[in-house]
Amino acid sequence: MKRIAFKMKLKPGCRQEYIRRHSEVWPEIRALIKQSGIGDYSIFLDEETGTLFGVQKQGGEVSSQELGNVAIQQKWWDYISDIMEVNPDNSPVTVYLEEVFHLE
Repeated sequence: MKRIAFKMKLKPGCRQEYIRRHSEVWPEIRALIKQSGIGDYSIFLDEETGTLFGVQKQGGEVSSQELGNVAIQQKWWDYISDIMEVNPDNSPVTVYLEEVFHLE
């Protein structure tokens, strides 16, 4: 299983709303992520910079950030677009990170 990491950016003052929305992630989004072979998915927040750091294990060919061709994913991105930095299609601006060290 491949492990990937990426960062995104939260808009200032949106910490609590981001946490609230993600504590209530829609069942359809949870199912889509799992059906895509994605697991052990966490998002961390650096409150000082507003940087969100995501890490997930990828059993399939795509990460959660590459599911934009699915209608429910597009709807979720629209739902969170007011609290995150997003691209023109409302997908989160995502920067993939290079793994430079891992200790298991």
